Amino acid sequence: MNGLSDVRLTLHSQELAKGHENGTREAQVRNSPSGLGRWALFWRRVHTRKALLELTPEQLRDIGLSREQALEEGLKPFWRM
Repeated sequence: MNGLSDVRLTLHSQELAKGHENGTREAQVRNSPSGLGRWALFWRRVHTRKALLELTPEQLRDIGLSREQALEEGLKPFWRM
């Protein structure tokens, strides 16, 4: 599903890191695909977030996200984790 698991992992890592301001950045960096430069990572986010916004309700249910969670993640600017 073309990077959608990355979105789910990011959402999960954000839930785990809530309240741990110092550990948030480390958790986000660990979830980044290895070997990608900064711009490649930004483009990956653009494409995966766009794909997330295009999912049907059945597909969202398959990956365990609500429409609200998908919109929240999909509408973030590319530079935000």
